[in-house]
Amino acid sequence: MPGIYALINIYTESKSIDKISKKLQEMEEVIDLYEVTGDYDLVALVKTEDPASFRKFLKEKILSLEGIRGTNTVVILHTSKRNGEVVEE
Repeated sequence: MPGIYALINIYTESKSIDKISKKLQEMEEVIDLYEVTGDYDLVALVKTEDPASFRKFLKEKILSLEGIRGTNTVVILHTSKRNGEVVEE
């Protein structure tokens, strides 16, 4: 499963959450999308080809959306367990 996987925590203007969620659902890089409680409003699991394409995706698609107040990105370095199953290397 080569590529860059990242979790993008997204802080939105409250009136924009549904509109932003719909736009994120349409993006092929977004694998999973969650509306959450806590410091952020949405969490998107995304996959891109490499660091350069991730940077371009973040700048041109995510941060350009009206109503996004901020993001916090976590790049996944290693997966130990997925879908309830231990991932063997």
